[in-house]
Amino acid sequence: MRVLLVVLVLLGGCHREEAVVGTGRVSGRVAFAGSAPVRVKLDLSANPTCERQHLRPVLSEDVIVNKNGTLRNTLVWVKSGLPDRKWSTPGSAVQLSQDGCVYQPHVLAVMTGQTIEISNTDPLNHNVHAEAVTNAAFNVAQPPRAEKLLERFEHQELMIPITCGVHAWMRAYVSVIGNPFFAVTGEDGAFELKGVPAGTYVLEAVHEKYGHLERPLTVTAQGLARVDFSYTESSR
Repeated sequence: MRVLLVVLVLLGGCHREEAVVGTGRVSGRVAFAGSAPVRVKLDLSANPTCERQHLRPVLSEDVIVNKNGTLRNTLVWVKSGLPDRKWSTPGSAVQLSQDGCVYQPHVLAVMTGQTIEISNTDPLNHNVHAEAVTNAAFNVAQPPRAEKLLERFEHQELMIPITCGVHAWMRAYVSVIGNPFFAVTGEDGAFELKGVPAGTYVLEAVHEKYGHLERPLTVTAQGLARVDFSYTESSR
């Protein structure tokens, strides 16, 4: 019995070591070179209820250049080079809300099979239309303050448009990734991918207007790799 316990402890120790060794971090930022495009004021006057919910003009979100010269709402993910394995899908859901007749967030990313909770906090009807191609599309009406819609996409697909059949200006994008190594840039334009196994990869940035950029990437065990991207107005 004592020998058996020693063997189990040693095996457990080996397992814990494998969970740490061979993982690294990837960080960087997505820059925008040149003059920032002017954000357009969205016309919500077709529905006064929507318009009354905002004290300030609602601006377009297709291109948002941050104060530090970086680009918001850009997906960054490990496109290729990962081991051929099935990655665990998080049990937690990702939130997509309709608030003031605007989708929030504008760009989000989930893993394949991960739940998306879609809520409507507005006092009027919305129509959630996922214009997927690889995955099954859906088009579901959601009454005011109704229960959350629970949706999943089972296949990898980037930048699925989410629109509203009632309000033409409403648009968001959902990217479905088959691995857990992805991020969407925010107000500082930065991203960080944790737990990436040691290896050589292709890292890709994807923006709804400016398209795709790729960078080679080498990650060492427990190391930090730095990769930056830069878009310009001519990237389209």
